[in-house]
Amino acid sequence: MITRLEQLVEAVKGMPTMKLVVACGEDPHTIEAVSRAKNEGLVNVTMVGDSEKISQVAEEHGINPKIFEIIDERDTKKALKLAVKMVKDGEGDILMKGLVNTADYMRAILDKEVGLVPQGGVLSHVTVVEVPAYPKLLVVADVAVIILPDLDQKVKILQYTIDVAHALNIKMPYAFLISAVENVTPKMPSTIDAAIIKVMAERGQIKGAKVDGPVALDIAISKECAEIKGFREEGAGEADILIFPNIETGNVFFKTCTQLANGRIAAIVAGAIAPCVLTSRADSEDSKFLSIALAALMAGRKGAKK
Repeated sequence: MITRLEQLVEAVKGMPTMKLVVACGEDPHTIEAVSRAKNEGLVNVTMVGDSEKISQVAEEHGINPKIFEIIDERDTKKALKLAVKMVKDGEGDILMKGLVNTADYMRAILDKEVGLVPQGGVLSHVTVVEVPAYPKLLVVADVAVIILPDLDQKVKILQYTIDVAHALNIKMPYAFLISAVENVTPKMPSTIDAAIIKVMAERGQIKGAKVDGPVALDIAISKECAEIKGFREEGAGEADILIFPNIETGNVFFKTCTQLANGRIAAIVAGAIAPCVLTSRADSEDSKFLSIALAALMAGRKGAKK
């Protein structure tokens, strides 16, 4: 079982090299992360964007731009569309966002004619969190894409997180649907969704994980809290997966981990035909590098199943 993000990187090094296509990769953090991923043998890289800017920024940071294939397209929207098309046509295994607006990036992925989402598909942001105080990785969703997921979306989000957990060699992850309480109450709709999803899992409609909910966060990640509160269900205090009721809850959790708890993250957008790396402009080079590693792991597993 992979319990730390460095182990994730090592796992990817033992796989076939994936092809990464970066849309508008003209910012230093993206170039640094991508060059590190290239130099460590995780990916081969195609940069689509302003070739002059990409080369200039790379050289300013001591990076040889010749390690990338660079396709010159100075119009941001055209560069984004071309990067998406390359992945759709099989010329790339992973798509990554560079210096482009998140809304435009998501719009390009979702485009019904040339995008990457299969009919009826749902995109979700899946984050792997490493916190020094917790003994293993946490796979959490959704913290960045779906604002208020409905029941069907939560089921899909849960399945995406299970897929990621399996890629981390967690054979039967403990998945918890987070709310403020453990009792089901109509006054708190998240408790109703959680209870339904738990029953669905018990009846075999959701496979690959031990699913419980609703539970408060402390019960999911602290054995001591679970014991004090008398919650004795399997996996209490040992969560591998956390599914949040809304984007506010997930986003605050993830930023608390990184900003106050010295956490590290890797994240992808799941639900497309290929893993997509979506990072914030404020994310570190390390987070972007680790996100590339996670995307490569998922792309490699997908390729192995073909």
